[in-house]
Amino acid sequence: MRRLAAIVALAVTLLGVPPAHALPDPVPCDGCWRPSLETSWQWQLQGRVDVSLDVEMYDIDGFDATRRLVRRIHRRGAAAVCYISAGSWEDWRPDADRFPEEILGRSNGWPGERWLDIRRRDVLAPIMRERIAMCARKGFDGIEFDNVDGYANRTGFGLTGRDQLRYNAWLANEAHRHGLSAALKNDLGQVRKLLPYFDYALNEQCFQYDECGRLSRFVEAGKAVFGVEYRLAVDEFCPRANALNFNFLKKRLSLRRWRIPCR
Repeated sequence: MRRLAAIVALAVTLLGVPPAHALPDPVPCDGCWRPSLETSWQWQLQGRVDVSLDVEMYDIDGFDATRRLVRRIHRRGAAAVCYISAGSWEDWRPDADRFPEEILGRSNGWPGERWLDIRRRDVLAPIMRERIAMCARKGFDGIEFDNVDGYANRTGFGLTGRDQLRYNAWLANEAHRHGLSAALKNDLGQVRKLLPYFDYALNEQCFQYDECGRLSRFVEAGKAVFGVEYRLAVDEFCPRANALNFNFLKKRLSLRRWRIPCR
């Protein structure tokens, strides 16, 4: 095995041929919108989106949003981020029938959702490209890919960390090819390797689970960190979030209008 590894390494050095398991190079996104380290924001995935808030960024559902809504956000001087699930099947989406049964795994805990076999990029790539293109057509500035940590959950598939890295890097590169910046959603265990691909991070409950330190790499790289806590009281996490230069909110799980910003 060591001899084989040495041969592969030599081929990479001499011929410039990457090994089959190597991650692709990050695709640049020159001219893409990217949030500053301190950016006020709203995350609303349900209910009629209230665009009257004095914030610099809205993260909203990509399917439910219309071009008109995105234009209204832009007229307010804010950016719009497109939420889509890239790692789970949702039975209410208009493209739900494009997902064959064999790539649908266990429930991810939410009604009507099941994990996807992200190893089947032959099936998923055309669907996800169309979703990304939808976000671009509607005029969004960035994209949030949800459920991109299946390897760390009971999906019903034997997903590995390498499977997840390859899929997530591919997603970020596709977003950049469509002129959209990309947010890394959760997946804290792979921050170091995925940092070159993603433009900012969005996290849920890292203070509750004492995991926030891993996100500091984004701030150190000049990339913004956004997050929410659902259960902790504001005074239990906001001072720490502000000290780390994170943009955190207190939200309810329903992710409607209600919010309490940390700053």
